[in-house]
Amino acid sequence: MEIWIDVCPMGELLPGGVRVVELEDGRAVAVFRVGNNYHALEDRCSHEDENLSWGVVHGCEVTCPRHGARFSLLTGEALSPPAYEPVAVFPVRVHEGSVQVANAPATGAR
Repeated sequence: MEIWIDVCPMGELLPGGVRVVELEDGRAVAVFRVGNNYHALEDRCSHEDENLSWGVVHGCEVTCPRHGARFSLLTGEALSPPAYEPVAVFPVRVHEGSVQVANAPATGAR
């Protein structure tokens, strides 16, 4: 059963912004807003455990700040070396004015 965790009120996450929330299992999830869309990835580069929330977003990709690996915000797929493994992608929704993330990944789980 999916449990939804509040990230922040919708108005607080502006386009281009990111928020990090910690799940009950201790994993950090980065929620990115690109335009009017929300995307959530495990906040951990699959190459060397750097925070993806500190990276730069271009379109629907985020670049890891440590070694420049790129990841799809849509699928979690590693798009460039030095990362080859995907990162987990989490469902995101807006419910009653709040941005929420599911407590379990949809894809890319390691």
